[in-house]
Amino acid sequence: MALKIRLTRQGAKKRPFYRVVVAEASSPRDGRYIERLGTYNPMLPKDNENRVSLNGERIQYWIGNGAKATDRVARLMATAGLGEKPVRNNPEKAKPKAKAQERLREQEEARLAAEEAAAEAAAQPEAPAEGAAPAEEAPAEDADKQAEA
Repeated sequence: MALKIRLTRQGAKKRPFYRVVVAEASSPRDGRYIERLGTYNPMLPKDNENRVSLNGERIQYWIGNGAKATDRVARLMATAGLGEKPVRNNPEKAKPKAKAQERLREQEEARLAAEEAAAEAAAQPEAPAEGAAPAEEAPAEDADKQAEA
Protein backbone atom coordinates (compact mmCIF):
# COMPACT_ATOMS: atom_id res chain seq x y z
CA MET A 1 0.00 0.00 0.00
CA ALA A 2 1.63 3.24 -1.20
CA LEU A 3 0.96 6.23 1.02
CA LYS A 4 0.88 9.89 0.05
CA ILE A 5 0.81 13.02 2.19
CA ARG A 6 -1.41 15.28 0.12
CA LEU A 7 -4.14 17.91 0.15
CA THR A 8 -7.88 17.29 0.18
CA ARG A 9 -10.11 20.17 -0.79
CA GLN A 10 -12.72 21.49 1.61
CA GLY A 11 -14.59 24.79 1.69
CA ALA A 12 -17.11 26.44 -0.56
CA LYS A 13 -17.05 27.36 -4.23
CA LYS A 14 -14.26 29.89 -4.90
CA ARG A 15 -13.28 29.76 -1.19
CA PRO A 16 -10.82 26.85 -1.01
CA PHE A 17 -9.61 25.32 2.22
CA TYR A 18 -7.41 22.25 2.30
CA ARG A 19 -6.64 19.52 4.79
CA VAL A 20 -3.19 17.93 4.78
CA VAL A 21 -3.83 14.20 5.07
CA VAL A 22 -2.08 10.89 4.66
CA ALA A 23 -3.98 8.62 2.28
CA GLU A 24 -3.49 5.68 -0.02
CA ALA A 25 -2.19 6.75 -3.39
CA SER A 26 -5.07 5.05 -5.19
CA SER A 27 -7.85 6.78 -3.22
CA PRO A 28 -9.58 9.82 -4.78
CA ARG A 29 -8.47 13.37 -3.96
CA ASP A 30 -11.35 14.12 -1.61
CA GLY A 31 -11.98 10.50 -0.68
CA ARG A 32 -11.09 8.40 2.33
CA TYR A 33 -7.89 9.18 4.20
CA ILE A 34 -6.00 7.59 7.07
CA GLU A 35 -5.13 10.58 9.24
CA ARG A 36 -5.45 14.36 9.15
CA LEU A 37 -2.03 16.04 9.63
CA GLY A 38 -2.84 19.72 9.27
CA THR A 39 -4.57 22.45 7.30
CA TYR A 40 -3.78 24.96 4.54
CA ASN A 41 -5.87 28.07 3.89
CA PRO A 42 -4.68 29.85 0.70
CA MET A 43 -7.19 32.67 1.25
CA LEU A 44 -5.15 34.06 4.16
CA PRO A 45 -2.15 36.36 3.55
CA LYS A 46 1.24 34.66 3.26
CA ASP A 47 2.52 36.18 6.50
CA ASN A 48 -0.48 34.95 8.55
CA GLU A 49 0.47 32.19 11.00
CA ASN A 50 -2.85 30.37 10.47
CA ARG A 51 -2.30 29.93 6.72
CA VAL A 52 -0.47 26.62 7.24
CA SER A 53 -0.71 24.46 10.34
CA LEU A 54 1.04 21.09 10.39
CA ASN A 55 1.54 18.39 13.00
CA GLY A 56 5.30 17.89 12.59
CA GLU A 57 5.59 14.80 14.79
CA ARG A 58 2.95 12.87 12.87
CA ILE A 59 4.35 13.98 9.50
CA GLN A 60 7.78 12.64 10.50
CA TYR A 61 6.15 9.41 11.69
CA TRP A 62 4.39 8.85 8.37
CA ILE A 63 7.47 9.76 6.32
CA GLY A 64 9.37 7.21 8.40
CA ASN A 65 6.73 4.64 7.46
CA GLY A 66 7.22 5.28 3.74
CA ALA A 67 4.70 8.02 2.93
CA LYS A 68 5.73 10.40 0.14
CA ALA A 69 4.69 14.05 0.18
CA THR A 70 3.27 15.59 -2.99
CA ASP A 71 5.06 18.62 -4.48
CA ARG A 72 2.69 21.16 -2.94
CA VAL A 73 2.78 19.54 0.51
CA ALA A 74 6.58 19.30 0.33
CA ARG A 75 6.70 23.06 -0.31
CA LEU A 76 4.36 23.69 2.63
CA MET A 77 6.54 21.50 4.83
CA ALA A 78 9.65 23.41 3.71
CA THR A 79 8.11 26.76 4.67
CA ALA A 80 7.21 25.26 8.08
CA GLY A 81 10.79 23.98 8.51
CA LEU A 82 9.92 20.28 8.31
CA GLY A 83 11.94 19.46 5.19
CA GLU A 84 13.91 20.77 2.26
CA LYS A 85 12.27 22.70 -0.55
CA PRO A 86 12.12 20.44 -3.61
CA VAL A 87 13.78 21.54 -6.84
CA ARG A 88 11.00 22.42 -9.26
CA ASN A 89 12.68 23.24 -12.53
CA ASN A 90 14.67 21.27 -15.07
CA PRO A 91 17.80 23.33 -15.85
CA GLU A 92 18.64 21.11 -18.83
CA LYS A 93 15.36 22.04 -20.52
CA ALA A 94 16.29 25.72 -20.80
CA LYS A 95 19.64 25.07 -22.52
CA PRO A 96 19.87 25.70 -26.27
CA LYS A 97 19.94 22.71 -28.58
CA ALA A 98 23.09 21.41 -30.35
CA LYS A 99 22.96 23.73 -33.40
CA ALA A 100 22.42 26.82 -31.28
CA GLN A 101 25.25 25.83 -28.92
CA GLU A 102 27.57 25.37 -31.91
CA ARG A 103 26.55 28.77 -33.30
CA LEU A 104 27.20 30.42 -29.91
CA ARG A 105 30.60 28.71 -29.70
CA GLU A 106 31.55 30.02 -33.16
CA GLN A 107 30.45 33.55 -32.23
CA GLU A 108 32.50 33.39 -29.04
CA GLU A 109 35.60 32.21 -30.96
CA ALA A 110 35.17 35.02 -33.50
CA ARG A 111 34.83 37.58 -30.70
CA LEU A 112 37.98 36.29 -28.97
CA ALA A 113 39.92 36.38 -32.25
CA ALA A 114 38.83 39.99 -32.85
CA GLU A 115 39.87 40.96 -29.31
CA GLU A 116 43.28 39.32 -29.76
CA ALA A 117 43.81 41.14 -33.08
CA ALA A 118 42.87 44.45 -31.46
CA ALA A 119 45.21 43.78 -28.55
CA GLU A 120 48.10 42.96 -30.90
CA ALA A 121 47.47 46.11 -32.94
CA ALA A 122 47.44 48.24 -29.80
CA ALA A 123 50.61 46.60 -28.43
CA GLN A 124 52.71 47.26 -31.57
CA PRO A 125 54.18 50.79 -31.78
CA GLU A 126 53.27 52.52 -35.02
CA ALA A 127 56.32 52.78 -37.31
CA PRO A 128 56.58 55.96 -39.40
CA ALA A 129 55.86 55.35 -43.07
CA GLU A 130 58.56 55.81 -45.67
CA GLY A 131 58.58 59.30 -47.03
CA ALA A 132 58.49 60.99 -43.61
CA ALA A 133 55.35 63.01 -43.87
CA PRO A 134 56.30 65.46 -41.08
CA ALA A 135 59.47 66.42 -42.93
CA GLU A 136 57.49 67.27 -46.09
CA GLU A 137 55.12 69.52 -44.15
CA ALA A 138 57.89 71.71 -42.79
CA PRO A 139 59.07 73.04 -46.20
CA ALA A 140 55.51 73.69 -47.22
CA GLU A 141 55.03 75.87 -44.13
CA ASP A 142 58.20 77.77 -44.96
CA ALA A 143 56.94 78.37 -48.50
CA ASP A 144 53.69 79.78 -47.12
CA LYS A 145 55.59 82.13 -44.83
CA GLN A 146 57.71 83.34 -47.69
CA ALA A 147 54.67 83.95 -49.88
CA GLU A 148 53.04 86.06 -47.19
CA ALA A 149 56.07 88.23 -46.76
